[in-house]
Amino acid sequence: MTYDDAIKALSSDALKFVKDDHVIGLGSGRAATALVKSLSKLIKLKNYNIRGVPTSLQIKLIAEKGGIPLVDADQVDHIDVVFDGADQIDSQKYVIKGGGGALLRENILFSLAKKVVVMADKTKFVKNFTRTVPVEIHPLARNSVINNIKKLGGYAQIRTLERGYPFFTENGNIILDCDFGVIKNPKVLTQKIKQTAGVLESGIFFRKPDVIYRAKENGKFDII
Repeated sequence: MTYDDAIKALSSDALKFVKDDHVIGLGSGRAATALVKSLSKLIKLKNYNIRGVPTSLQIKLIAEKGGIPLVDADQVDHIDVVFDGADQIDSQKYVIKGGGGALLRENILFSLAKKVVVMADKTKFVKNFTRTVPVEIHPLARNSVINNIKKLGGYAQIRTLERGYPFFTENGNIILDCDFGVIKNPKVLTQKIKQTAGVLESGIFFRKPDVIYRAKENGKFDII
């Protein structure tokens, strides 16, 4: 039994939050992929009339393959429940997202959601954030934001692909991965980051999850 087994099991359990006629936010990554596959089976089994709002092309393709009807975030005034993963979750239940580059769209869905369900394996849970914080910025603001991140006590690097080309988000922006060391006050830090001109989104989200699933290495999971 592995984390993947646990994620598959919890993705099925999380479907208890899905009702007929719901608008469902579909996050990105491993856990969200498992959820979307389970959701596809559910709507066929129960003949549910739901609409999915994808956060990335990756998850959109999986949802389309599963026959889930899709709409864009600007076509709905609310989302009943959003399912997503996380790169880290701290003891205050803040999350860091953006490892896959979809942080701007994911945060928009978080803000629209009545309920946020986050799913992650045990290794993602920490007392204080220690990983780099993804920050999506406009390319023209590259140098000014890097300098401002330095003033905030961080070190920023442009995210690149394997061959060294800059990574561009689906919104046409670039991402800075910012190292602040141990982050003890994520709310204050993300407020300061987002006050910087040219910053479109910080990977530390203000909105905390309503439900958190933690996958264990024995194939089981618990709910926080």
